[in-house]
Amino acid sequence: MADRHPRIASVTDRVRARSAQSRAAYLARTQRSADAFPARAGLSCANLAHAYAPMTAGEKLKLASGAAPNIGIITSYNDMLSAHQPYEQYPDIIRAAARAAGGLAQVAGATPAMCDGVTQGNPGMEMSLFSRDIIAMSAAIGLSHNVYDAALMLGICDKIVPGLVIGALQFGHLPTIFVPAGPMTSGISNAEKAKTRQQYALGECGRDKLLESEMKAYHGPGTCTFYGTANSNQMLMEVMGLHLPGAAFVHPNTPLRDALTAAAAKRVLEITARGNDFTPIAEVVDEKAVINGIVALMATGGSTNHTIHLVAMARAAGIVITWDDFDDISAVTPLLARIYPNGKADVNHFHAAGGMAFLIGELLDAGLLHEDVTTVAGGGLSAYRQEPALVDGALVWRDGLAESGDASVLTRAARPFSADGGLRLMQGNLGRGVIKISAVAPEHRHVRAPAIVFDTQEEVAAAHKRGELQRDFVCVVRHQGPRANGMPELHRLTPVLGALQDQGFHVALVTDGRMSGASGKVPMVIHLSPEVMMGGPVGRVRTGDIVTLDAEAGTLMAEVSDAEWTAREITIAPHDPLAESMGRGLFEGMRARALTAEEGA
Repeated sequence: MADRHPRIASVTDRVRARSAQSRAAYLARTQRSADAFPARAGLSCANLAHAYAPMTAGEKLKLASGAAPNIGIITSYNDMLSAHQPYEQYPDIIRAAARAAGGLAQVAGATPAMCDGVTQGNPGMEMSLFSRDIIAMSAAIGLSHNVYDAALMLGICDKIVPGLVIGALQFGHLPTIFVPAGPMTSGISNAEKAKTRQQYALGECGRDKLLESEMKAYHGPGTCTFYGTANSNQMLMEVMGLHLPGAAFVHPNTPLRDALTAAAAKRVLEITARGNDFTPIAEVVDEKAVINGIVALMATGGSTNHTIHLVAMARAAGIVITWDDFDDISAVTPLLARIYPNGKADVNHFHAAGGMAFLIGELLDAGLLHEDVTTVAGGGLSAYRQEPALVDGALVWRDGLAESGDASVLTRAARPFSADGGLRLMQGNLGRGVIKISAVAPEHRHVRAPAIVFDTQEEVAAAHKRGELQRDFVCVVRHQGPRANGMPELHRLTPVLGALQDQGFHVALVTDGRMSGASGKVPMVIHLSPEVMMGGPVGRVRTGDIVTLDAEAGTLMAEVSDAEWTAREITIAPHDPLAESMGRGLFEGMRARALTAEEGA
């Protein structure tokens, strides 16, 4: 293993210095909670009776006597969301494994789990980002009963894992393991799916063909197989030491997946305060683990949504990271994976080529990851060079591949697909935003064109249908930040702008909103901070202004004189009463208090 890369060391040092006060306060608060509220010890007999009422007589005796540790399960199961449907049987597996290991387990609570794939372009999408915070609160409610010695978190998709992390960190004294469900088997290729979407956007095929294509892509239980936010979540949980090694990308409903779920229950009992290997989550999620997460995100071309979520997760542990940290780490982290939208392969191909064990080994050997971290597996990050397997029905861990099984999908650090991670911090008179250029061809990374300003993605789609966008332009979509409408993903823009780019036009997107974690191809500066509703300068842009986007240089400028620019009023769209319908009105208070995207929204 090489010496620590100097840039990684310096960024870690500045994050630690920046976070010194808030991290110390978090750890002190966690310790006070552990001292003041030891599991079960502070509960009255009536409290305990309520908690144990549905258990068998033998189980009641074990818990009442303190003879058995108890696992609290937080589940995000529902059978609409393909990634979470496999969780239906997990509590039974966990309870059986816990009993065999001398412990017990109870479902402590459930969290909502909405699907961005279902709500894209619909009113529910405006509740998606804030569902993360509802999930965090739901997890906290489940664990607040204080009858648990450890926790298992069952969640996998976009806002769900970040929410579960934030919630779990409120109980930082509890050992906690995240238990994934795995990806669905591969369907049609991502390229074929994207082609049909563009054909539909251009009116070249009907809805029947589009639906047939989509159902061949999303066809069974498990996460969607592209490398969006859901699979980026699983990568992060593993490299941050919150999964068992190699757990991220094993298919659901397989013997190996069930064995890993049982092993998580057994392992979390081993790391409670009752044993000799106490590992609370507050010690796992530290500055080095967060930096490891950023590095791995860059090395795999992961979801831009984590420039929001990882910030919020870190802050829940008292750790303050900024987009400058992402930018500096991206500049020295080689891109080692080509997974759609950064390539043709899906996450199953990545896993088969060597997956997380190979990736982590390469990054460790290049000095880009901190090895000396605390993990739920025990020891440092080197344990995650291994991958799980079943041998004669028994779960074992063995060394991962020494060479990539497919160098077109997963490569060595010495032969990267790109010298950097492909994420850029964009700055200029339009504010601060981010762009993911790892999926954007070099010839599309510089756009200079007149702006066309819109206030909704529906306006863009309508203009395209009217034939008004057949030209070079920068698409500016405002009023899409957390305070404006909950910051929905602007999924409808991807096929429209992609089709225009394929026709030879120079196009780009600039917005204070979000894009799908799997978006790519078209240059898109997103998450502009501050947003228009907080006085963001993107509200000063007018249709016809020349805007220059230079992804290589990291600049985003409206070519307007300083005097005229500062004199312009920031345009605020009038409130639409319909925006409070379909449940969105319940989130008005959260929107009003939301921080900027750079602060974690």
